[in-house]
Amino acid sequence: MASRAYSIPNLLTYGRILAVPLIVLCFFMEGKLASSDLARWTALWIFVVASITDFFDGYLARIWNQTSNIGRMLDPIADKLLVASVLLLMAADGTIAGWTIWAAIIILCREILVSGLREYLAALTVSVPVTRIAKWKTTIQMVAIAFLLAGPAGDVYIDGLFSDASATGGSLDPVLPIITYLGIVLLWIAAALTMYTGYDYFRAGLKHIVEE
Repeated sequence: MASRAYSIPNLLTYGRILAVPLIVLCFFMEGKLASSDLARWTALWIFVVASITDFFDGYLARIWNQTSNIGRMLDPIADKLLVASVLLLMAADGTIAGWTIWAAIIILCREILVSGLREYLAALTVSVPVTRIAKWKTTIQMVAIAFLLAGPAGDVYIDGLFSDASATGGSLDPVLPIITYLGIVLLWIAAALTMYTGYDYFRAGLKHIVEE
Protein backbone atom coordinates (compact mmCIF):
# COMPACT_ATOMS: atom_id res chain seq x y z
CA MET A 1 0.00 0.00 0.00
CA ALA A 2 2.89 2.35 0.80
CA SER A 3 4.40 1.75 -2.64
CA ARG A 4 1.04 2.56 -4.27
CA ALA A 5 0.77 5.77 -2.25
CA TYR A 6 4.13 6.95 -3.62
CA SER A 7 3.67 5.77 -7.19
CA ILE A 8 4.35 8.25 -9.99
CA PRO A 9 0.63 8.80 -10.79
CA ASN A 10 -0.08 9.64 -7.15
CA LEU A 11 2.98 11.89 -6.95
CA LEU A 12 1.57 13.84 -9.91
CA THR A 13 -1.71 14.21 -8.02
CA TYR A 14 0.14 15.43 -4.92
CA GLY A 15 1.97 17.92 -7.12
CA ARG A 16 -1.34 19.25 -8.43
CA ILE A 17 -2.52 19.83 -4.87
CA LEU A 18 0.78 21.56 -4.05
CA ALA A 19 0.26 23.83 -7.07
CA VAL A 20 -2.78 25.41 -5.38
CA PRO A 21 -0.90 27.31 -2.62
CA LEU A 22 1.90 28.12 -5.08
CA ILE A 23 -0.55 29.83 -7.45
CA VAL A 24 -2.11 31.74 -4.57
CA LEU A 25 1.35 32.74 -3.35
CA CYS A 26 2.13 34.25 -6.76
CA PHE A 27 -0.60 36.84 -6.18
CA PHE A 28 0.65 37.67 -2.69
CA MET A 29 4.38 38.08 -3.40
CA GLU A 30 4.12 41.76 -2.41
CA GLY A 31 2.48 40.92 0.93
CA LYS A 32 -0.97 41.78 -0.41
CA LEU A 33 -3.20 40.74 -3.27
CA ALA A 34 -1.43 42.13 -6.35
CA SER A 35 -1.78 40.80 -9.88
CA SER A 36 1.50 41.98 -11.40
CA ASP A 37 2.57 40.67 -14.81
CA LEU A 38 5.23 38.48 -13.20
CA ALA A 39 2.68 37.01 -10.79
CA ARG A 40 0.26 36.23 -13.60
CA TRP A 41 2.79 34.59 -15.93
CA THR A 42 4.25 32.53 -13.08
CA ALA A 43 0.81 31.44 -11.90
CA LEU A 44 -0.18 30.62 -15.48
CA TRP A 45 2.77 28.29 -16.02
CA ILE A 46 2.17 26.54 -12.70
CA PHE A 47 -1.48 26.10 -13.65
CA VAL A 48 -0.62 24.74 -17.12
CA VAL A 49 1.83 22.20 -15.69
CA ALA A 50 -0.70 21.18 -13.02
CA SER A 51 -3.43 20.77 -15.65
CA ILE A 52 -1.18 18.54 -17.75
CA THR A 53 -0.57 16.27 -14.76
CA ASP A 54 -4.36 15.84 -14.54
CA PHE A 55 -4.18 13.86 -17.78
CA PHE A 56 -0.99 11.95 -17.10
CA ASP A 57 -1.76 10.73 -13.57
CA GLY A 58 -4.86 8.83 -14.70
CA TYR A 59 -3.27 7.67 -17.96
CA LEU A 60 -0.13 6.35 -16.29
CA ALA A 61 -2.12 4.71 -13.49
CA ARG A 62 -4.11 2.76 -16.07
CA ILE A 63 -1.28 1.66 -18.37
CA TRP A 64 1.03 0.79 -15.45
CA ASN A 65 -1.77 -0.80 -13.44
CA GLN A 66 -1.02 1.49 -10.50
CA THR A 67 -4.55 2.56 -9.60
CA SER A 68 -5.13 3.00 -5.89
CA ASN A 69 -7.83 4.09 -3.49
CA ILE A 70 -5.89 7.18 -2.43
CA GLY A 71 -5.44 8.14 -6.06
CA ARG A 72 -9.14 7.76 -6.83
CA MET A 73 -9.96 9.84 -3.77
CA LEU A 74 -7.44 12.64 -4.26
CA ASP A 75 -7.66 13.08 -8.04
CA PRO A 76 -11.10 14.78 -8.11
CA ILE A 77 -10.24 16.71 -4.94
CA ALA A 78 -7.08 18.08 -6.56
CA ASP A 79 -9.03 19.16 -9.64
CA LYS A 80 -11.67 20.98 -7.64
CA LEU A 81 -9.12 22.68 -5.36
CA LEU A 82 -7.22 23.94 -8.41
CA VAL A 83 -10.31 25.29 -10.19
CA ALA A 84 -11.93 26.78 -7.07
CA SER A 85 -8.78 28.54 -5.86
CA VAL A 86 -8.07 30.20 -9.21
CA LEU A 87 -11.68 31.30 -9.71
CA LEU A 88 -11.70 32.84 -6.22
CA LEU A 89 -8.40 34.62 -6.98
CA MET A 90 -9.75 35.98 -10.26
CA ALA A 91 -12.86 37.25 -8.48
CA ALA A 92 -10.76 38.82 -5.70
CA ASP A 93 -8.50 40.76 -8.05
CA GLY A 94 -11.37 41.85 -10.32
CA THR A 95 -10.47 39.85 -13.43
CA ILE A 96 -13.97 38.42 -13.29
CA ALA A 97 -16.61 40.77 -11.96
CA GLY A 98 -20.24 41.71 -12.37
CA TRP A 99 -22.38 39.10 -14.11
CA THR A 100 -19.34 36.93 -14.85
CA ILE A 101 -19.22 36.08 -11.15
CA TRP A 102 -22.33 34.00 -11.80
CA ALA A 103 -20.43 31.82 -14.25
CA ALA A 104 -17.87 31.07 -11.53
CA ILE A 105 -20.63 30.40 -8.99
CA ILE A 106 -22.38 27.99 -11.37
CA ILE A 107 -19.15 26.06 -11.90
CA LEU A 108 -18.33 25.88 -8.19
CA CYS A 109 -21.87 24.89 -7.17
CA ARG A 110 -21.96 22.16 -9.78
CA GLU A 111 -18.66 20.71 -8.58
CA ILE A 112 -19.94 20.56 -5.00
CA LEU A 113 -23.31 19.06 -5.97
CA VAL A 114 -21.82 16.42 -8.26
CA SER A 115 -19.23 15.49 -5.62
CA GLY A 116 -22.00 14.97 -3.07
CA LEU A 117 -24.03 12.95 -5.56
CA ARG A 118 -21.07 10.77 -6.45
CA GLU A 119 -20.34 10.11 -2.77
CA TYR A 120 -23.98 9.14 -2.18
CA LEU A 121 -24.09 6.83 -5.20
CA ALA A 122 -20.75 5.28 -4.26
CA ALA A 123 -22.35 4.10 -1.01
CA LEU A 124 -24.95 2.38 -3.19
CA THR A 125 -22.16 0.89 -5.34
CA VAL A 126 -23.46 2.84 -8.31
CA SER A 127 -20.97 4.57 -10.60
CA VAL A 128 -21.80 7.51 -12.86
CA PRO A 129 -19.54 7.47 -15.93
CA VAL A 130 -17.93 10.66 -17.19
CA THR A 131 -19.57 11.67 -20.47
CA ARG A 132 -17.80 13.09 -23.51
CA ILE A 133 -19.54 16.44 -23.01
CA ALA A 134 -18.28 16.53 -19.42
CA LYS A 135 -14.73 16.04 -20.71
CA TRP A 136 -15.22 18.90 -23.17
CA LYS A 137 -16.56 21.02 -20.33
CA THR A 138 -13.44 20.35 -18.27
CA THR A 139 -11.17 21.18 -21.20
CA ILE A 140 -12.94 24.47 -21.99
CA GLN A 141 -13.00 25.34 -18.29
CA MET A 142 -9.25 24.83 -17.96
CA VAL A 143 -8.52 26.88 -21.10
CA ALA A 144 -10.80 29.67 -19.82
CA ILE A 145 -8.99 29.75 -16.47
CA ALA A 146 -5.63 29.85 -18.25
CA PHE A 147 -6.76 32.91 -20.28
CA LEU A 148 -8.06 34.58 -17.13
CA LEU A 149 -4.80 33.94 -15.30
CA ALA A 150 -2.92 35.64 -18.11
CA GLY A 151 -5.52 38.43 -17.98
CA PRO A 152 -4.11 41.96 -18.27
CA ALA A 153 -0.57 40.63 -18.71
CA GLY A 154 -1.73 38.68 -21.74
CA ASP A 155 -3.70 41.67 -23.03
CA VAL A 156 -0.58 43.84 -22.97
CA TYR A 157 1.50 41.14 -24.65
CA ILE A 158 -0.99 40.60 -27.50
CA ASP A 159 -1.45 44.36 -27.90
CA GLY A 160 2.32 44.75 -28.20
CA LEU A 161 2.46 42.19 -30.99
CA PHE A 162 0.00 44.10 -33.16
CA SER A 163 0.62 47.68 -32.10
CA ASP A 164 2.43 50.04 -34.50
CA ALA A 165 1.76 53.28 -32.64
CA SER A 166 5.09 53.46 -30.82
CA ALA A 167 7.13 54.32 -33.95
CA THR A 168 6.03 57.97 -33.96
CA GLY A 169 6.64 58.48 -30.27
CA GLY A 170 2.98 59.33 -29.73
CA SER A 171 0.76 57.93 -27.04
CA LEU A 172 -0.29 54.36 -27.43
CA ASP A 173 -3.92 53.41 -27.90
CA PRO A 174 -5.65 51.82 -24.90
CA VAL A 175 -4.88 48.13 -24.55
CA LEU A 176 -7.72 45.94 -25.78
CA PRO A 177 -8.45 43.22 -23.20
CA ILE A 178 -8.61 40.48 -25.83
CA ILE A 179 -7.19 37.71 -23.64
CA THR A 180 -9.41 38.63 -20.70
CA TYR A 181 -12.52 38.77 -22.90
CA LEU A 182 -11.70 35.39 -24.43
CA GLY A 183 -11.33 33.94 -20.94
CA ILE A 184 -14.70 35.36 -19.89
CA VAL A 185 -16.47 34.04 -23.00
CA LEU A 186 -14.96 30.58 -22.53
CA LEU A 187 -15.89 30.66 -18.84
CA TRP A 188 -19.55 31.29 -19.77
CA ILE A 189 -19.43 28.43 -22.28
CA ALA A 190 -17.98 26.19 -19.57
CA ALA A 191 -20.73 27.34 -17.18
CA ALA A 192 -23.42 26.47 -19.74
CA LEU A 193 -21.93 23.01 -20.28
CA THR A 194 -21.61 22.72 -16.51
CA MET A 195 -25.36 23.21 -16.08
CA TYR A 196 -26.11 20.67 -18.80
CA THR A 197 -23.75 17.98 -17.50
CA GLY A 198 -24.78 18.69 -13.91
CA TYR A 199 -28.40 18.04 -14.82
CA ASP A 200 -27.33 14.90 -16.67
CA TYR A 201 -25.57 13.57 -13.56
CA PHE A 202 -28.49 14.56 -11.33
CA ARG A 203 -31.00 12.82 -13.60
CA ALA A 204 -28.91 9.62 -13.60
CA GLY A 205 -28.55 9.76 -9.82
CA LEU A 206 -32.20 10.64 -9.20
CA LYS A 207 -33.29 7.34 -10.71
CA HIS A 208 -31.37 5.43 -8.04
CA ILE A 209 -32.54 7.75 -5.27
CA VAL A 210 -36.21 7.30 -6.22
CA GLU A 211 -35.85 3.54 -6.61
CA GLU A 212 -34.38 3.33 -3.11
